[in-house]
Amino acid sequence: MTVGVGVVGAGFISDAYLENLTAFPDLRVVGVADLDLDRARSRAERYGVPWFGSAAELLALPEVEIVVNLTVPAVHAEVSLAAVEAGKHVWTEKPIGVDRESVRKLLDRAREKGVRVAGAPDTLLGAGHQTAFRALAGGRIGVPFTALALFQTPGPEGWHPAPEFLFQAGGGPLLDIGPYYLAQLVQVFGSVRKVTAVGGRGRETRVIGAGPRAGTEFSVAVPTTVSALIEFVRGGSAQVLLSFDSAVRRTGVVEVSGPLGTAVLPDPNGFGGSTVVHLGGGAEPEEWGAVGHSASRGTGVLDLARSVRAGVAERASGEMAWHVLDVMVAVEEAMEGGGGVEVGSRVEVAELLPVEWDPFVRTL
Repeated sequence: MTVGVGVVGAGFISDAYLENLTAFPDLRVVGVADLDLDRARSRAERYGVPWFGSAAELLALPEVEIVVNLTVPAVHAEVSLAAVEAGKHVWTEKPIGVDRESVRKLLDRAREKGVRVAGAPDTLLGAGHQTAFRALAGGRIGVPFTALALFQTPGPEGWHPAPEFLFQAGGGPLLDIGPYYLAQLVQVFGSVRKVTAVGGRGRETRVIGAGPRAGTEFSVAVPTTVSALIEFVRGGSAQVLLSFDSAVRRTGVVEVSGPLGTAVLPDPNGFGGSTVVHLGGGAEPEEWGAVGHSASRGTGVLDLARSVRAGVAERASGEMAWHVLDVMVAVEEAMEGGGGVEVGSRVEVAELLPVEWDPFVRTL
């Protein structure tokens, strides 16, 4: 039996989700909700979804089993908690929340209610990353002990038509982009135990560069460059640089080194891509092309649905999203305090998808 899905938030990212969710045979998109009912109607009509309305109305629909939370980061935990209280499973866009207390309350309440919370990024379920993780697990470079992760751009205001929220609490390169890179590193190295960091704002204001509001100036409330040293529980470390202040674009760089060589992993903010392994002794680099499914945004929602039906753990779990948030808040604290900050949470890395896993085949 298909799993009913309701989408809350009909903004910029909803198109990518709805295009995929309506294509997965195991899912049935029941409705789209938004504060702007015209926007909800537009998305519902575009993707053949039979219902639109408010979030409260959507949570009352018995056909909705999973709520896909695509609201702005500042209200992620609030909207997810309302869904949990309504007895729904939740998939939330990243970050899962903006503070430890609200997210811990959310996850604890979900456990009490017997429902699940899972969250982005689900890029790690893409074939490119799954192939990379299989290569690392197979010992191709030995046991990883260090990594370098880089994301540098001028910032999203040049292309995003409504970028203000990306420069407020819950945004900036740390909370907007950091989940992709940190989740990938945790999948490779395991839980983080300590962070140190520095950062700051390159400019106090930004100007929208695209869309009907182009030319509008807005204020910046969060660091727009963050540099962190991440130490892991089981050993190893990573250097992470995330910036909205660079005129030189350098994105998707994640290099993991072990005693036998270095693996250049696919862009954490994508689902495909190859892994290139550089070995010592003058050997030619090896390219590991993506092997597996071809789906993108919404893959985690489908994995959650199938996992609920099978009674097994979902892969992009709320606990993983919570650990990544805990790390990011620790980075913020390290930037403010100028010293190292211990990370208290721990998480088990997810099992890999079977190579034959196919989102476009009906299984329920």
